[in-house]
Amino acid sequence: MAMAMASERPLAAVKRCLVALGSCVLFLWQLPAAGAPDEVSQHEIRYLLTQLETSGCEFFRNGDWYDARRARQHIQRKYAWLVKRDLVASTEQFIERAASGSSRSGEPYLVRCEQGEAMPSADWLTNELTRLRNDAAASGAD
Repeated sequence: MAMAMASERPLAAVKRCLVALGSCVLFLWQLPAAGAPDEVSQHEIRYLLTQLETSGCEFFRNGDWYDARRARQHIQRKYAWLVKRDLVASTEQFIERAASGSSRSGEPYLVRCEQGEAMPSADWLTNELTRLRNDAAASGAD
């Protein structure tokens, strides 16, 4: 009896992994093709990646905190993967699909600055994007 239970555990773990992998593939397959980001979106995405990297904030993903440089590297790799598949056409799609949460665990990414409270990375990036757009609008109104 104990032998049967021990052999079932690895099988159950493999089944859970296959279900998770299948869910990720299904999710990505269902995303509509978005095309490539236009020049404005590319500029905004570069800005957001730079803001994150130079922020001095920490980035939480899959149970661990990382420095901002490693956060940028990770998000940039995800972004490049999505762009190759025409799955990001706007800055908002970049935030949603590359920088908001783990496609592996489904958990949201978090950003914590200066030992303050952690907030969802989507909120942090959206705040930065709003600041950029407001600054651009204000300088255009001069």
